[in-house]
Amino acid sequence: MEWETVIGLEIHVQLATRSKIFSGAATAYGAPPNTQACAVDLGMPGVLPVVNAEAIRMAVCFGLAVDAHVAPRSVFARKHYFYPDLPKGYQISQYELPIVAQGRLNITLDDGETKTVGITRAHLEEDAGKSLHEGFERATGIDLNRAGTPLVEIVSEPDLRSAKEAVAYMKKLHALVRYLEISDANMQEGSFRCDANVSVRRRGDTDFGTRTETKNLNSFRFVERAINYEIERQIEVIESGGRVVQETRLFDPDKGETRSMRTKEEANDYRYFPDPDLLPVEVDAEFLDEIRRGLPELPDAKRERFMAQYGLSAYDAGVLTATRELADYYESVAALAAGDPKLAANWVMGDLAARLNEHGIDITASPVDAARLAGLLQRIQDQTISGKIAKEVFDVMWRDGLEADAVIEQKGLKQITDADAIAVMIDQAIADNPKQLEQYRAGKDKLFGFFVGQVMKASRGKANPAEVNRLLKEKLQG
Repeated sequence: MEWETVIGLEIHVQLATRSKIFSGAATAYGAPPNTQACAVDLGMPGVLPVVNAEAIRMAVCFGLAVDAHVAPRSVFARKHYFYPDLPKGYQISQYELPIVAQGRLNITLDDGETKTVGITRAHLEEDAGKSLHEGFERATGIDLNRAGTPLVEIVSEPDLRSAKEAVAYMKKLHALVRYLEISDANMQEGSFRCDANVSVRRRGDTDFGTRTETKNLNSFRFVERAINYEIERQIEVIESGGRVVQETRLFDPDKGETRSMRTKEEANDYRYFPDPDLLPVEVDAEFLDEIRRGLPELPDAKRERFMAQYGLSAYDAGVLTATRELADYYESVAALAAGDPKLAANWVMGDLAARLNEHGIDITASPVDAARLAGLLQRIQDQTISGKIAKEVFDVMWRDGLEADAVIEQKGLKQITDADAIAVMIDQAIADNPKQLEQYRAGKDKLFGFFVGQVMKASRGKANPAEVNRLLKEKLQG
């Protein structure tokens, strides 16, 4: 508890435009190397970049969603540095006048408290290419397909105090850009990646410690592991009498450690200046109003509505609105199986989520779509089947893609609700177990469950549990 951690994240979000930010080259993922890089992307002599209007719209959309200031005038700048996968020798980015600044995002902590994280800026820039080290002997391959792909870089304030907070913030941003449909945020494909700035200071100090930046973290788990390692490393350095060096580091997931990559550059090292080939971007009030009117219902607003409309707890509403696709799926189930939104929530978060996780698939690829799940819940609500039998039906629906009614009919799983039929089974269970009956009537109340089990066994699980309990209580007391 002697040390306090200070964390700020820089998150690079690839925008879901069909063409690049300054050229007409395609942005489709998975094309053969160097087939989607044109002369503009490579900065060849005589070419002129032209800004992609859709990238501007998406950046403004994000700015409005995080209650930020959208600049009426923003400027593109050249950021100079050399990498083999940046053939121009500079990157077109934004520096002094970014398109979005001074936003905020609320995150929910483990204890249920809400914390506001400041967003310093979100600026537009182009991506670099990609260096490929595998499959080459004594050489590195360069794929420039990604060069010129539009990014919005979201820079947080240093408001985060633990790796868990950093992951919560990152997950909230991940959900938000998908809600806005400005990015697919596919981390495996590099559409959503993070640079983590970490420093430590003694608790009570107001000055920041020396920070390091760990680059290109492309999973929530890697972010948490890298930050925790870096915290421990920096504390150990200081307590051993050393000093933390400001530098850029890489995370090795196999070893679970960060390692030095290069000395951290400052802004003056990049020699920023306004790009002479690009006009300033001007955003007027009419354009802002048009985008504001087109914003979808955002995660926080949707969570509040789910609590009010469906009577869900804050936790359940938070889980169900974690992604736009999951929220849409739940609302479809709740609407089609009208009557018990909590039952719908339990099934979506329980049996369905468990099966999706088991098979590693997204809600959009579920073999049991919302209409089929709603059909199953209707059969529970009208007591055609019990909740226990419903799990058996769900298994078949998942495997064979059948409707609930078809499975129930094929397997003869309709619930027995006839009181006379259940009474016959209860009488038989009592007659077959005189010793247990005597013990129950002598005060051993736990044996009630034994008799329930005998009746359910005799009915092969199809007797209505509520009716069994009611009639059995009457018979045993008699």
